[in-house]
Amino acid sequence: MSLKRIVLRDFVIIDELDLELDKGFTVLTGETGAGKSILIDALQLVTGARADTGLIREGAGRTDVSVEFDDCTGLQAWLEDAGFDPGFDPGATLLLRRTVDTQGKSRAWINGSPATATQLRELGEQLFDIHGQHAWQSLTRADAVRGLLDAYAQLDTSALDQRWEQWRTALHTLDEARKAQDTLQRERERLGWQIGEIEKLAPQPGEWETLNTDHSRLAHAQALMDAAQGALEALDGEEGGANHALDGARQLLQNQEHLEPEFKSLVEVLNSSLAQVEDSVHTLRAYLRRTDLDPERLAELDARMTQWLSLARRYKRAPEELAATLAGWKDELARLDAAADLAALEAAEQQAQAAYLKEAQTISKARAVAAPKLAQAITQAMQGLGMQGGRFEVQLHKAEHPMQSGLEEVQFLVAGHAGSTPRPVGKVASGGELSRIALAIAVTTSQLGSAQTLIFDEVDSGVGGAVAETVGRLMKQLGRDRQVLAVTHLPQVAACADHHLVVAKQRQGQATLSQVGLVQGEARVGEIARMLGGERLSSTTLAHAKEMLQGQG
Repeated sequence: MSLKRIVLRDFVIIDELDLELDKGFTVLTGETGAGKSILIDALQLVTGARADTGLIREGAGRTDVSVEFDDCTGLQAWLEDAGFDPGFDPGATLLLRRTVDTQGKSRAWINGSPATATQLRELGEQLFDIHGQHAWQSLTRADAVRGLLDAYAQLDTSALDQRWEQWRTALHTLDEARKAQDTLQRERERLGWQIGEIEKLAPQPGEWETLNTDHSRLAHAQALMDAAQGALEALDGEEGGANHALDGARQLLQNQEHLEPEFKSLVEVLNSSLAQVEDSVHTLRAYLRRTDLDPERLAELDARMTQWLSLARRYKRAPEELAATLAGWKDELARLDAAADLAALEAAEQQAQAAYLKEAQTISKARAVAAPKLAQAITQAMQGLGMQGGRFEVQLHKAEHPMQSGLEEVQFLVAGHAGSTPRPVGKVASGGELSRIALAIAVTTSQLGSAQTLIFDEVDSGVGGAVAETVGRLMKQLGRDRQVLAVTHLPQVAACADHHLVVAKQRQGQATLSQVGLVQGEARVGEIARMLGGERLSSTTLAHAKEMLQGQG
């Protein structure tokens, strides 16, 4: 997968740009101030960098950046998990787009679907690696140094992070329990007493509603029985009732339905009504047989409901909440009992610590094996960059205390030439040495990641001559397997490139704009000559430029 196309609208000092890129090694050159790093800034924005309104071209309402990568087959799983269309056609491309307006509002898309800056960053980490001209500065940070070693050793430290968090949680729980023993005991006693009070009542879920229903029925039993008896008399009384009247009406109509067909439907309705009345009579008789005044049961219900109401008032709960309250207090007491069990908490903390130490020791062994190999690889790269006799070391020091990152601290040391004592990278005085060391590390570690596009932003600062040519050859070598894009001011590096882009400033009215274009043939010779001798081209610099380019052919 490689970067195929960059489209910019109103970005910094570029009004419009549609640039296609090829595989291999591409350099980007131009005079000072032309904006050689603009493309890198654009790539960083479209892969989740902070939305800065300063990137909008002066006078424009917003900036718009789009980039296209060819063949996103390797990213299909990530795209599907994140909810984006992965494109199932062989060789499907990946399109990223981001806009920023003058109010700082940012919008982003992945394959045409809205995306977040975080998603862009996650995707960008898989698409390309950027090595900046101040890359050596990160080599003074412990996390960056350790990250390089772990990447070289192909270590996955996610399990270590998990074990660390589990240990810290267990330790925190134990410390809190030790501090709160007195408070915990008082709280346990209080809960135990409250639970005992409510357990005497033994409330059951839904019982309060049942008590209310039963109590209401018994309290009004006489009225209910009177109503049922009255209804029964009205429907089926000895002196006539609804049942008798309906049956008489049905017979009268039925006797005449042969004369009036309309009576037939009315007879059917009355038959249905009679059946319903008979069902009601049956139900009422059954109700009266099972219903009776029960003052003893009513007294029991009164007493039980009084207990419910008393406890509900005491604990400021609704009566129907007592059963749930009891269950909640029991759960809370169980948690407090567990928190008060120091022996169990200590055992859990020791177990979590042992699991962390086991994982950390595995990581330590892998780092110890990888450290000299990484040092040797970077030392070899330094020899080719004009630091003959120089030496790079990766030192591991046992940390005073276990850390989330492991049991050791990692430090990079370097000796710039034979006979010198290796010192921490940040204490190397020469700017040229720093740049070359950073470049040696970048070349060595750039082959570790899965990103197929490598970007070098003036990492060759401070070098020249034969070393500069070596830098160019190294990048060209990298370009055989991956796409390499380098911003450079060195003609020796530019001459090694497979493709050469030039950034040039142009005055348009009151504005200064930049354009990026591919140079070939005589135009490329002229650009190399400019880099060799400045703006005034001479036959000597032109001849030298041709010789440099022919030497790379």
